[in-house]
Amino acid sequence: MTILIHNIPNFYSSYYLLSLSKLFDLKFQSNSEFSKFNNRGFIIFSLEGRLVVIDNHDPVGVNDELYKKCHLYFATNKLLDNPSYQQEKVRPLFPHYPVNILPLYLKTFHFNLLTKLKPKDFAREVYVLRKRPDYKNLEDNYHFHPYVFFSGSTWKKETWANQIRAEFIRACKKHPKIEFEGGFIPRSDGNNFGYNEELNTKTYSPKLFSELSAKSLISLNNPAVLGAVSWRLAEYWNASSFVLSFPFAIDLPIYPEEGKEIAYIHSSEEFDSKLDEIINDPGYHEKISRGGKAFFEKYCTPEAQAAYLKKEVLD
Repeated sequence: MTILIHNIPNFYSSYYLLSLSKLFDLKFQSNSEFSKFNNRGFIIFSLEGRLVVIDNHDPVGVNDELYKKCHLYFATNKLLDNPSYQQEKVRPLFPHYPVNILPLYLKTFHFNLLTKLKPKDFAREVYVLRKRPDYKNLEDNYHFHPYVFFSGSTWKKETWANQIRAEFIRACKKHPKIEFEGGFIPRSDGNNFGYNEELNTKTYSPKLFSELSAKSLISLNNPAVLGAVSWRLAEYWNASSFVLSFPFAIDLPIYPEEGKEIAYIHSSEEFDSKLDEIINDPGYHEKISRGGKAFFEKYCTPEAQAAYLKKEVLD
């Protein structure tokens, strides 16, 4: 079966472009009414005559113009308490993450990249895609050793997210049995919101970041901007990581099961006791780590995501 792609998406959608290529032949069919969506986090495509949108942006609501035209509108961040995402044609997506699909990107869009994108935008996409890790369905890599890696940015309008991540950093640093690496990335404007003690002095390439995250005893699934799902979540599961998470603010087609595929907490006050539980109960750690990997295998691989999309669109 052939999918007609009507715009040139940016790297936000790289995982889904890869997913679609696993099940369908991709053909770019330029459409002037969708040119304004080039180099943005949308994939707009037709399958069996049905127009479909995949929206990989932060949860700021659906794009009304695209919603009116499409058969189905899939959203990475289908926010639970935003009425815009409760409309009839909106569907949730499983977690995913940007990957290096540069050969597929060039093959699918080839000379259109030079004629339909600004040179600086095209150059940036090539640069960013090359920096992203290649997708691999990793072997079961379960591990248990007291190394925790966590690093991230601070956000101006996400006070709660900043606070819980700072408290996670503190809890790991002070735990006598944990070797911690990471911290907040210093802001370019110099305003680190008072988290100077939680700053990191190192920088990590995307590939090194992924490698260190895969070695970590615990991976914190912290809320991202506006409650968006972290790009790291699916990558953590792929690496057989133990995922510690606050409750999701977004809809998922299927949620991971507490105590089997994920460990939920509801307050940063639980960090100390949860770290103790994980360190002192390797069996509990192994169960959730392997359960998360099984969840990824069943629902989050590119092949599984493509099958989900096909079923939703054609059924």
